Amino acid sequence: MKSDMGVLGRPRDVIGLIDTEGDCAEWTFPADPGAVRTARSAVRGQLRDWDLIALADIAALLVSELVTNALRHATGPIGVRLVRPARPGGVLLVEVSDPLPDPPRERVARPEDESGRGLQLVADACVRWGTRPGETGKTVWFELAVP
Repeated sequence: MKSDMGVLGRPRDVIGLIDTEGDCAEWTFPADPGAVRTARSAVRGQLRDWDLIALADIAALLVSELVTNALRHATGPIGVRLVRPARPGGVLLVEVSDPLPDPPRERVARPEDESGRGLQLVADACVRWGTRPGETGKTVWFELAVP
């Protein structure tokens, strides 16, 4: 399933998109607090449809963290894209894009801090992760091993 349509059926504003093999699902969410819950739900539903339910909880959690970061630091649309591996034994690629060009900074949160652990969680839970710039904005991506 390849799609270039956003969550509301409009063409998505592509930020830092790269071509990949495998089926894709992608959505664009407005920069409002409801985007976190909606993105989580969309990711879980798509992974269920792809029979990758074993990855649904961790993928939804990490997407929540990255969408929350995008909401805190950027204005404008937030893109989420999933790419299912084309071959068995591959990785699920998950991308979260926003219009802010500055890459996120991983930091060490103190025990009393109420935030600052999102990127540590992403780094600890995935095979690998990173960022890449787009024409406008950036994409933060991570990979999860497909069982």
